[in-house]
Amino acid sequence: MCLAVPVKVEQLLEDQQAIVDLSGVKTTISLALVDDIEVGDYVILHVGYALNKLDKEEAEETLKLFAEGGI
Repeated sequence: MCLAVPVKVEQLLEDQQAIVDLSGVKTTISLALVDDIEVGDYVILHVGYALNKLDKEEAEETLKLFAEGGI
């Protein structure tokens, strides 16, 4: 099973990279597959790549459901 999760972009880096917050853990991901990402945006993360940009409310609701489910 593959799992893609919403993460919040904390910092933009060179070479289409960004630092994101993954449940309190900061990690570097690639933004090569998405356009127009800014600090504070939410993206769907899968195996180190942002797949698409998410609406803030949708991302926060999904993260809330994950937390309730113990994920």
